Amino acid sequence: MDLLVWLEPWEPSPTVVIAIVGAAILFVRGVRHARVSPLRQAAFWFGLVALYVVLHTRLDYYFEHEFFMHRLQHLVLHHLGPFFIAWSYPGAALRAGIPFNWRQRFLKRATRTKPMRIAFDVIFHPVVAVVLFVGLIYFWLLSPIHFKAMLDWRLYRVMNWSMAIDGLLFWWLVLDPRPAPPARLAPGRRIMMVIAAIPPQIVLGALIFFTPRELYPIYSICGRAFTWISPIRDQQIGGLLIWIPGSMMSVIGALVALRHWMRLSARARLREERASLGQRPQSAPRDLPVSSSNRTEGGEASRL
Repeated sequence: MDLLVWLEPWEPSPTVVIAIVGAAILFVRGVRHARVSPLRQAAFWFGLVALYVVLHTRLDYYFEHEFFMHRLQHLVLHHLGPFFIAWSYPGAALRAGIPFNWRQRFLKRATRTKPMRIAFDVIFHPVVAVVLFVGLIYFWLLSPIHFKAMLDWRLYRVMNWSMAIDGLLFWWLVLDPRPAPPARLAPGRRIMMVIAAIPPQIVLGALIFFTPRELYPIYSICGRAFTWISPIRDQQIGGLLIWIPGSMMSVIGALVALRHWMRLSARARLREERASLGQRPQSAPRDLPVSSSNRTEGGEASRL
């Protein structure tokens, strides 16, 4: 019974509940129609539950009253949770979970409007994606900004949501298993993107770790959850979380993107060899499906 207390939200948020439950319902409906392997399903549920735990449980109290716990929260929001959701590649399942009439009337029309196309082109540009991914970490850790965000509950939620949404967009772009097109970026560019995000995280983590003075006094002013940890030690642990786990997640993302590249390259070479022998490929869509969105996304990702 005591364990259930930890599932109670410290600060209830209907937005979090609607977003998490809505995504869960769409995924459950979609897996009935889209081919999603058990491993991909497990990755999606792990990522979704991780986001819920750090956003809507009693742990939020500790995230608000200890710097290293706050960094742990953002590590899950910006890296771990979105990484596993993107790695599961649930696009086909989530789209299949939307009623057909809604997809035709609303989703299809909305995504094809000029403002939406421009917005997607800007957000998913590799330079913009990297700058946003790293820049948001720096921005929310600026001492004056961080001070205000931890005092104002509205700004605090904007901070958390911005990290979660940006993490989903970035990892979705990097871990896309398809060739380009239909993917927005070629596999090699995805690898360069995630590698480019590593040095700034290392620099920021090292800067926070080696700074001898307290950078974030808001935790001392409002009261620390763990009084036996000194402010400097708390700050050092938080810096290490940015420095090591954050960078390691980027390394793992680069390795996954490299695996996609090698898989796609191997399949391309097999088709070239068949062509050189004068043999017609048995089924081109089976290797690089392009005939429909569901087969494109679900077919490639199911082979991961």
